[in-house]
Amino acid sequence: MEYSKKPLIHGYANQILTIDLDSGKIDPQPLDEKARDFFIGGRGLGLYFLHKKISVKTKSDDPENPLILSPGPLGGIPQFPGTSKCMAISLSPLTRIPGVSNFGGHFGAYLKYAGFDALEITGIGEENTMIVIDGFKNDISITKAPAMDQVFDLEKAIVDRFLQAGHDKKNIVFLTTGVGAANTTYGCINSHYYDAAKPVDGTKGLYRTKQAGRTGLGTVMMQKNIRAIVVLSAYPHGENPYGAADWEKVKQSGTKLHKIVKEVDPQALKMYRKGSAGLISFMNKDDYQSLPVNNYQYGSHPEAEKICGKTYAEQLFDHRGMDGCFPGCNLMCTKGGWVTLTSGGHKGKKVWVDGPEYETAAGFGSNLGMWNPEFIMEANWHCDNYGIDTITTAVIMAFLMECYQRGYLVKEDTDGFMLAWGDKTSALEFIHRLARRETELAKVAGRGMIELIDWICRKYTARTGKEKPVNQIGQFAMHTKGLPFSLYRTHRSLSMQASYSAASDIGAHHAAAWLVKVDLLGAFPTFETKARALITYPRVRLGNDNLGLCKLPWVDVFNPDSGNRKDTDIYINPASQEIYADFYNGMLGTNMTWEQIFERTDRDINLQRVMNVMTFEKTTGEHDWIPDRAIGPTEDVLYEKEKDYNDRQLSIILNKPLDEIRKMQTAQKREMLMNHRKEELKKLISVYYTQRGWNGAGIPKVETLKQIGLWNFLSEEARIKVTATNE
Repeated sequence: MEYSKKPLIHGYANQILTIDLDSGKIDPQPLDEKARDFFIGGRGLGLYFLHKKISVKTKSDDPENPLILSPGPLGGIPQFPGTSKCMAISLSPLTRIPGVSNFGGHFGAYLKYAGFDALEITGIGEENTMIVIDGFKNDISITKAPAMDQVFDLEKAIVDRFLQAGHDKKNIVFLTTGVGAANTTYGCINSHYYDAAKPVDGTKGLYRTKQAGRTGLGTVMMQKNIRAIVVLSAYPHGENPYGAADWEKVKQSGTKLHKIVKEVDPQALKMYRKGSAGLISFMNKDDYQSLPVNNYQYGSHPEAEKICGKTYAEQLFDHRGMDGCFPGCNLMCTKGGWVTLTSGGHKGKKVWVDGPEYETAAGFGSNLGMWNPEFIMEANWHCDNYGIDTITTAVIMAFLMECYQRGYLVKEDTDGFMLAWGDKTSALEFIHRLARRETELAKVAGRGMIELIDWICRKYTARTGKEKPVNQIGQFAMHTKGLPFSLYRTHRSLSMQASYSAASDIGAHHAAAWLVKVDLLGAFPTFETKARALITYPRVRLGNDNLGLCKLPWVDVFNPDSGNRKDTDIYINPASQEIYADFYNGMLGTNMTWEQIFERTDRDINLQRVMNVMTFEKTTGEHDWIPDRAIGPTEDVLYEKEKDYNDRQLSIILNKPLDEIRKMQTAQKREMLMNHRKEELKKLISVYYTQRGWNGAGIPKVETLKQIGLWNFLSEEARIKVTATNE
C-alpha cells in the first residue's frame, strides 16, 4: 500500500506504522503528540505501545503481543557520534515479562528516513513472511521471504533480490533471524547494513550485522513467522534535513564530542583498535576479580591475555575501513575479522565475524574455560547465523558445565554427551544441537534457565533417589527473573549486585546500570552514593535508549573536563553530558540541563515496573534477587581462592584484628561473610525502592505514578492492579 510522509521535525517523523499480520492490514498513523512528548521515543515509547496492547493474560506467542521497533528523535543524525541505536520491545518468551533489547546498525535511522518513528507488528503471518518498507516509492508490502533457515544464506538472498530490483546496497537495510530463534526462547534479531569501506577480496564492501540479543525478541519474530523486515531508504539531504530547532547548535555539539573521542580514546581504552573486548584485561585484574571464569566461580585467570582486546587487535581484527556502525561515529568500535569454521555444515569455510564484543568474548571464553580467540569468534558466528543470543547461550553452557563438574548431571542423563571446561569440540556441537533442537538436553536448554534447573533436578533425583537439589543448583544458576547474567562477576561490586537484582527490570543485564567498572574504581565509596547511583545511572543509560543514542562515546570516553568538576559525580562524565544536552536542546528546541533531560527516564522505568507488577503482583520484590554465586564464595574452596581479600573484608565487618580472623575456620568465615553481604544487598535494594517512590515490595506507589505524570497513561487494568498491590 502507498503512504505519505512529511519532512522530519525536531528529529521526529511524527508517524508510526502498525501492521496486523492476521488481517493483512497496514496502517500508518499519526504519532500521538502527548505520548511522544512524555515518553520521548525509543525504549519509552515502545514500552507504552506494548502496554496499550497487552493484558495480564497476554503471552509472548499470542497474536496480540506486538513486536515493536522504535528509534529515538536523536537517532540517525550523523553529525553527532553514536546515533545508530534502535530498540526492540515485546513480551519476552524467556522471562514472560516485557523484554527490551537495543541494537545498532542502520535500521532505526532508515525506518525514520522512510517516514516512521516506530513499527508495531501484531498477528501471525504466513510462513516465511517478509515486510518491505520502500521509502523511495512510499510503499509498504507483505510478501514471502526466501525459505532459508540460516541467517547469512538469507542475507545473501535478500540482498540479491533487491539488487536485481535496481537498489544500491547502501540503501538496503534489514532485520532477520534464523532457525535457532524458532527452537529456543532466546532468539536474537540480526540488523544488517552495508559497510562500503571494508576491503574484501580486492574490492570494497560487505554486509555487517549488529544484534538485538537479549530477552528473546528474535523468538517473538519467529513466532510471528517473520523472517525479514526490509527498509529501503536513503539519507535526507539539504540544509537541516532532520528538522532541528537549531541546526548550528547540533553541529557544534557533534564537533565537540568528535574532538573528545579523537583525542581521548587512542590514549585510553583504544576502542578503535580493541572494540569492547578491551574490557577483558580490566575485569581480569587481580584487584578486581570481575572476569567470570568457569561459570563465575573465579574472577581472574592467567590465560586471559590470550582472549584480551590486545590479542584480537593484533592478530584477528581487520582494521581496514572505518569500523563505525553508523556514519559520523569516530569511535570506530565495531570490530571484526575472518575465521575458518571448524564445525557445522559450513566447516572449512572462511567467514567474516562481527565481533566479538566483550560479553561474547567473556561468555564463550573465560566463563567456559576456553582460552582460544578463534573458538570464540566461531561460536559468535554460529549464534548469529542461527539467530540465538550469545550471552544467554554461553551462560547456559557454563551452568551445564558446572552441573557436570559437580555430578548433578552425568553422561547417562544426556545420551553420552558431556560439556566440560575447555572442550571446544563439545561446546560447538552443543550450539549446533541447541539451534536445531536435536536432543532432549538441547530442547530443554532452549527453553531457558528456569526449566533447565527443574529438568536437571528431576534427572538427578531419578538417578540417585535423593531429594531434588534445587537450592544447591540454584546457587550457581546465574539468572534473575529468568534472564541469564551478562558477563560480570559481581563479588566486589555491591552496586552491580543491586543493579542485576533490582535496577534492571528485564532481568540480569547491564544496560540499565552498568556500575561495576566505576564501582571498582572507587566512584561510590559510601552506601549512600551506591544507592544514589542506582537512580542516576539508569536515568542516563536508559535515557540514551529513548533518544536513539549509543552509550559508548559517553561511558567509555572520559572527557578530561569532567575530572575538574567539584561537588559532583565525575564518573558520570558531566562535561560530556552537557554536550549531549546541547545536542538534545538543539534538536528539540528546548533549554534543559542534562539532569532534567534524563530525569524523564523515570517515566518509562516506572512503566516497565508496572508491567512487571501485572505479572508478579505482590511478589514483585521477591524476584529482585540474585544467586549466591553473584554475591560471594559459595563453598569454602572458593573463599580460600581469594582468602586475603575476604579475610580483610571480614576483619572490617567484625572489627577484629586480621590475625584473629585468619585463625578462624574457613566455613565459619564464609558463612559470616555471605550473611553480611546478603544483608547489605537487601538494605541497598530497600533504599533503592524508597528513593524510587516504591513500597517495601518494590511496587510503585500510586502517588509516585501520579507525581511523575504516568498514571494517566496507564490502562484501567494496570491502575486496578497497582492500587490492589499497594494495599
